[in-house]
Amino acid sequence: MSEFNSDKLVVIGVGLIGGSVASALRRAGRVKRVVGVGRGRSNIERALELGVIDEASADIGAAVRGADAVLLAVPVQQNERVLGALAESLLPGTLVTDAGSTKQDFVAAVRRLLPSHLSTTVPGHPIAGAEYTGVDAASPNLFEGKNVVLAPLPENKPEAVDRVEAMWKICGARTTRMSAEHHDRVFSAVSHLPHMLAYSLVHMIAGRADARELFDFAASGFRDFTRIAGSSPEMWRDIALANKEALVADLEAYQKQVAELTARLKAADAVELERIFETARSARGAWLDRNQKR
Repeated sequence: MSEFNSDKLVVIGVGLIGGSVASALRRAGRVKRVVGVGRGRSNIERALELGVIDEASADIGAAVRGADAVLLAVPVQQNERVLGALAESLLPGTLVTDAGSTKQDFVAAVRRLLPSHLSTTVPGHPIAGAEYTGVDAASPNLFEGKNVVLAPLPENKPEAVDRVEAMWKICGARTTRMSAEHHDRVFSAVSHLPHMLAYSLVHMIAGRADARELFDFAASGFRDFTRIAGSSPEMWRDIALANKEALVADLEAYQKQVAELTARLKAADAVELERIFETARSARGAWLDRNQKR
């Protein structure tokens, strides 16, 4: 099993995820120098103040020169721009990975823009997001006990995949491997769809004439259901568009479920409504039990 150590780690996007990775690796003594790249001057300066990074750069190509590891932690529609900017400056053998919530689009961009680095570019996705953004939200403990999915390319060197896996384990995460296609189908249903529903509900309430009153009386149920609607709109716009085929299919399936509930309500079908609710409650309970045993 390969280990992860880095003389120069470049983190492109020093926010919640990128900042947390840098902090966890620094705490573990696995990085000698961290260079941060970001669009927001105030955020990157804050990363320097906090000691999350050692050096800041606005030039991606210059930043990655001499790096032995690069992490992309940017909204997924920025992948092409970032990969294009770093392509000419990467050393042969530099480890490249990402933290995006969709994988097929990243793989396609890598094949198009980094054809000579396919052996050492390993797609990844940490399942540890939050509704907060920016380096102030970063924590070296963010990934403790959390899942990280790796979607290795057929061309990946085994040691490259092992190094990325080791990096995430140093951060405290559990790792799983699956194909990019399977990843996008899975996370459309259990991550991307819930975000769309939360945004849609808040948007619907906000558009009503009595919105102020409704929000004034909203309590813990509304807060819990809509927590993720506080997430970055830019990030989730990009995720939705990047995984639109799977997401449209899941939205249509959800619409059928809502139509079924509507029909049962109109018919005052108490027996069927209770059956649906009980099936959902049992499934959720079983999921929680499995997660508590991990």
